[in-house]
Amino acid sequence: MEYRRLGKTGLHVSQLCLGTMTFGWTADERNAYEVLNASLEAGINFIDTADIYSRWHPGNPGGVAETLIGNWLRGKPRERIIIATKARGRMGLGPNDEGLSRAHVLQSAEASLRRLRTDYIDLYQLHYPDEETSMEETLRALDDLIHQGKVRYIGVSNYSAWQVVNAVSLSDRYNLTKLVCVQPHYNLVWRAEFEREMLGACMSEGLGVIPYSPLQGGFLTGKYRMGQPSPRGARGEGNDRMTRFLTEHNMRLLDTMANMGRRHDKTISQVALAWLLTRPIVSSPIIGANNTEQLKEALGAIDFQLSPAQVQELDQLTAWQ
Repeated sequence: MEYRRLGKTGLHVSQLCLGTMTFGWTADERNAYEVLNASLEAGINFIDTADIYSRWHPGNPGGVAETLIGNWLRGKPRERIIIATKARGRMGLGPNDEGLSRAHVLQSAEASLRRLRTDYIDLYQLHYPDEETSMEETLRALDDLIHQGKVRYIGVSNYSAWQVVNAVSLSDRYNLTKLVCVQPHYNLVWRAEFEREMLGACMSEGLGVIPYSPLQGGFLTGKYRMGQPSPRGARGEGNDRMTRFLTEHNMRLLDTMANMGRRHDKTISQVALAWLLTRPIVSSPIIGANNTEQLKEALGAIDFQLSPAQVQELDQLTAWQ
């Protein structure tokens, strides 16, 4: 396992980050612990979660993924494990149980610390924007958490480039703690949203990038094909989430990726992850795994390097206008 700097910080994170959105949803408690153990053994030191995971699942009140991680952390070398979590989503029925107000941010941080059974959060991220709260208010709350030693670094997820630049500008103006990274939706078939403006902003401000959905919900595994039913148990099964990607062009892309992988005994998903790992701006793509077999599949990308010619071919096949 290689380790990369998170943006301009001195913090080194594993080249793959374990995402835990499925914990308590499509991954039960036993599988969650097995995946966490196998990740640590493989050298992954970076775990991403959020307080709301997975509140959308019936019977899940939110906080379940954090609780599972907290239980697992007992007896583990905490100083070797980098925990990232997020705040913003609704966690209760009260009027202040969501958003990025000072009240909710401070309350959410304390709740996450309790569930994670830890004294500090390595990376605390704003999950998505809150149009009703000024960025200055939110940044001042985060700055207080930093000075209290409860948070070490801060970042954002699902923010636009102008919102990120505004946050950096406010931090400069008021001498507040700066963002160190962004967590965007970014992969081979979802490039424009990040590359059009956010890429330049990250390069200019020295921000690390930890992309989520590197396999586009499973599309970049090759298991979704035109004219064929979705594989049983897939998250896209029974709906049209994948319809927009089922094009002849993308089928040619998958065939090209399959051929590239076949020469090195690698899979389509490993080619997709390897492509992300060639991007200098990327610190650590976030992978998800319901079980250790899926984790093993993702780990197969870390010893696989695409040639410059292969990277260029994939870039050209997925270029946006």
